[in-house]
Amino acid sequence: MRPIEHYFRFLTDFGQPKYRATQIIEAVCKKGIIDYDNIKVLPLNLRQELKKKLPLLSLKPKKSVISQDGKTEKILFSLSDGLTIEAVLMEFEDGRHSICLSCQTGCVLGCRFCATGTLVKMRSLEAEEIFDQVVFLNSRLKAKDASLEITNIVYMGMGEPFNNYQNVIDSIRMLCSSKYFGFSPRRITISTAGIIPGIERLALEQLPVNLAVSLHAADQQLRCQIMPIAKAYPLESLLSAVKKYSQATGRRVSFEYIMLKNVNDSERDAEKLASIAKDKLLHVNLIPYNDTGLNSLGGSDLSRIRSFKLALQKKGVNVTVRTSLGGDIAAACGQLANI
Repeated sequence: MRPIEHYFRFLTDFGQPKYRATQIIEAVCKKGIIDYDNIKVLPLNLRQELKKKLPLLSLKPKKSVISQDGKTEKILFSLSDGLTIEAVLMEFEDGRHSICLSCQTGCVLGCRFCATGTLVKMRSLEAEEIFDQVVFLNSRLKAKDASLEITNIVYMGMGEPFNNYQNVIDSIRMLCSSKYFGFSPRRITISTAGIIPGIERLALEQLPVNLAVSLHAADQQLRCQIMPIAKAYPLESLLSAVKKYSQATGRRVSFEYIMLKNVNDSERDAEKLASIAKDKLLHVNLIPYNDTGLNSLGGSDLSRIRSFKLALQKKGVNVTVRTSLGGDIAAACGQLANI
């Protein structure tokens, strides 16, 4: 949806008071209404004009898939130019309702374990298109139970957030504004594959969001093999940028580490990872590999993940294992590819 100032201009031209804009925003963001017809506080003629001249959403849902356990829903959206993206709504056992957003229609980074990088047509999303994913997923949640609220937002869907830096930041500021959802930035996470200039810019934003860095290997050679972006932003430089970010912001940084069988899950790999991740402002998030069917990679088995975690803990590393949801509908980490 448009910024509130856009509604102010439209309402003025239509001879309506500006408070109508607040009524629209409250209906959409607080009540999860995404159809002008159902915003009954608006006069009928205004609703009709808004429908014709100012569509409520910048994207349209094309398909919805729900996981077998009912905890995950993936939505395929069509954008105004016909390109598509996916976003995910997840319900965790502890009561959290988290959403995973996309910021591009594809990704040029080509990480070997990620299906999104196989998409050919790629562009960055506008801030409104990112924001509207939240609007729609919030409406889905409210349709289940009006008392439910989104608790966490992660920019971990399709695309590299720091390759669409300004639109990502603008969407976050809009989401956190009291005019709209009023989300706490501390419940928002940006995930990057290691774009150093983006990390440096974020440190200056005075925006206390969470930063997650897709590490996936603790030495430069291996990281280059599975993440080509490491050639442009070497591990040593990335670690330096992360350290400077933590020092400047006081914020903890998470290292995402996907567990790949016989690739990065050995005892030696654990030792290397521990040597760079023992700082109190660092946290390692081990991610079980979600099959993409695109290559010969396989995931570490559960016992290996447990022993890897234990090895890190013994070295004083803050570490957890991510709870993966939606694998049966290709909605888990690395699987989003418009299918």
